[in-house]
Amino acid sequence: MTTETKVHCVNGIDLNVLEGTVEAIRNDRELGRCKFRARNKWRGGTQNHTTIAEFRAAKQENAHKHDFEMDADEPPMLAGEDEGANPVEHLLNALAGCATTSMVAHAAVRGIHIEELESELEGDLDLNGFLGLDPNVPKGYTNIRVRFKVKTDEANLRKLKSLAQLSPVYNTLTNGVKVDIQVEPK
Repeated sequence: MTTETKVHCVNGIDLNVLEGTVEAIRNDRELGRCKFRARNKWRGGTQNHTTIAEFRAAKQENAHKHDFEMDADEPPMLAGEDEGANPVEHLLNALAGCATTSMVAHAAVRGIHIEELESELEGDLDLNGFLGLDPNVPKGYTNIRVRFKVKTDEANLRKLKSLAQLSPVYNTLTNGVKVDIQVEPK
């Protein structure tokens, strides 16, 4: 005799899996502590290559199905060859992906159906700061705008905005994070 579990999906999210994860973490908070990792290698000039292969979650080491590879470069005006998105564009990508996933998953748990979803992001950055030309100008983004276009019941829109704000990347950017940099000989 086999027992079948009915898959219950909303917005493409398997709620059986998600709710099982939430319940497991609720019962053992240590399961929720994660460490995500990236390895980067400079390729010369302004080009570098990042590999993401493993992470720690659920009190154990986990490997992705395959390594994820990302290239970063700068446009020619910053002495690059434009062979990849630049790092601040990767940051916009991280925010877009995380806010989208957060919105969709949290909406699914709440029974909010989303038919279509897309976003546009734009950030303001003054190179006078990065290039060290003006010490009073911030070196990073001073403002980021995210515009979601969502096909759903209009009554859901305000709630979806609050669900997007549950994004870990959004919260890292808006609340700040301690970053320790070490430089050592190879």
